[in-house]
Amino acid sequence: MKSAITAALLVLALLAQPSQAGASYAQRDEGMAFAKEMQEKHGFDQAQILAALDRAHFDARVIRLIKPPATPTARSWQRYRARFLESARINSGIAFWHENEATLQAASDRYGVPPEIVAAIIGVETYYGRNAGNFELVSALATLAFDYPPRASLFQRELENLFLLAREQGRDPFSYYGSYAGALGYPQFLPSSIRNFAVDFDGDGHIDIDQNPTDAIGSVANYLSSHGWVRGEPVASPALVAPTTDTQPLINAGIEPTITPEQLAAAGITPVRDQTGAPATLVDLATPGEGIEYWLGYRNFYVITRYNKSSFYAMAVFQLAQALRDNFVPGSQPAGN
Repeated sequence: MKSAITAALLVLALLAQPSQAGASYAQRDEGMAFAKEMQEKHGFDQAQILAALDRAHFDARVIRLIKPPATPTARSWQRYRARFLESARINSGIAFWHENEATLQAASDRYGVPPEIVAAIIGVETYYGRNAGNFELVSALATLAFDYPPRASLFQRELENLFLLAREQGRDPFSYYGSYAGALGYPQFLPSSIRNFAVDFDGDGHIDIDQNPTDAIGSVANYLSSHGWVRGEPVASPALVAPTTDTQPLINAGIEPTITPEQLAAAGITPVRDQTGAPATLVDLATPGEGIEYWLGYRNFYVITRYNKSSFYAMAVFQLAQALRDNFVPGSQPAGN
């Protein structure tokens, strides 16, 4: 009798588990509320959304990949930099630039963003389209929307935008594949960013950032322009910092460039180049066991962080862009072609 009660309780416990135990997202309160909202806000057939949620599945890999490591490692700028500033990625970036030279220049002319910056972002994001991700996105986003409470609201919005994107593009929502966090294509745009910033740059009547580098290039340039890129202005400058300078208050001021040249000078900080007279942010690039590398980031540096809110990311994009610019010869073909 006792064993029978124990078995019954175990069955009830399993039935109460979320999707990990097999419960359909369409049968959960959150899923039903989501489907109802999609009908009320956007005119979707509630039954169709529930059918899609029933087809979606919990993906344990997504949760494993998005969770912070149990034992965090110390941030290291040199280790981070080495992932993106290695010769193979630089050479691939030069080849990508040659293959898309006219498109990159046209995007620069229209949006004011240098070709090397657009190429560098695509290089950092997906290795020029090689690593765009193979996660089925309805399931990945449903997993994060309903089984990852720390960021559930963000990913519910992205799941909402994926359904909207599929309706706008006339596609099956299950035809989208990308990263575990729901990002798509060459530039790794989330569904909301595709809807807001992706462009039909080749004018063929369709936006395709998955297979079409022309649309991807135009979309990255439009994204940066829409977030405030200033044509012709610098991105960042190395900074000389006096030994007596207390840098922490300046770093704590945040990533947005608000520190005036006068404030920098008074604190004993001097830009090595690009002395624009514009406000800046003080960026500290730390590597354990080594001295801190200081830079000044200007408005365009801040704009890159709108793509990814990390000073390491923005500096990797900037330095990869510099490497591409230093090694690119317009109108030529890369070695070996």
